[in-house]
Amino acid sequence: MSQFSLDYKSSKINYYVYGSGPNVLFCLHGYGENGSSFQFLENELGSLYTLYAVDFPFHGNTEWAETQTFTAADLLSVFSGIRSANSFSILAYSMGGRAAMHILQEFPAKIERMVLLAPDGLHVNFWYWLATQTFAGNKLFHVTMNDPKWFFAFLDGAGKVKLLNESLIKFVHHFLDNKEERILLYKRWSIMRKFKPRIATLRKVCTEKGIPLRFVFGRHDRIILGKRADVFKNESNIRVKLIDAGHQLLKPKYAQEIAALLSD
Repeated sequence: MSQFSLDYKSSKINYYVYGSGPNVLFCLHGYGENGSSFQFLENELGSLYTLYAVDFPFHGNTEWAETQTFTAADLLSVFSGIRSANSFSILAYSMGGRAAMHILQEFPAKIERMVLLAPDGLHVNFWYWLATQTFAGNKLFHVTMNDPKWFFAFLDGAGKVKLLNESLIKFVHHFLDNKEERILLYKRWSIMRKFKPRIATLRKVCTEKGIPLRFVFGRHDRIILGKRADVFKNESNIRVKLIDAGHQLLKPKYAQEIAALLSD
């Protein structure tokens, strides 16, 4: 493993490099994680790919100093700054899947293959939409992250009457019980709000361009459900796979299954 920093505008983008294979694979991590999450794949993929795992803004060791939102064009520029390539593949997990799908729909000519692990963005989450896509909602989001008492009361009440499952409630508490984490959540969601996958566009570009797109979901995942990808099941270049797992798929025990999807 090697760690580097790319100067981008006024910021510094941290990234990791794994393996030395002839093919280029950019790796995009999930919320609250960083590029080191992909290190376990080096032994499985390092001879076929060189993996470049980027830390998103407000994650890992990336120092983000811009006032504008982070966009697909920014991410593509970061890729080009890290490794100049006419085309490349992408492996993305959870929040990173949202960014990857937007890259695919905007710049399909650049994509050779894409593997998405429990990707966010296939379903419009009401709270995410309210907090990031509306002016009033974003203001309420900012206030709530500073004083979340009302939100916790609502969340726990919804759990008691079974409107929300226990796994989701625990997931939310994990990130919101700490004030510093709440402020980071506001910054992270706000800075990434321009990434908006469109299902119809994804289906069209994969069919017209012949781009292999692979989805992997945990059968026991209560955060991002595998049924969200059912709309893709009849597409010739798109495959959906369920494995015996929860939401966290970046684990060594799944390395072979993930690697197989990057070479099938």
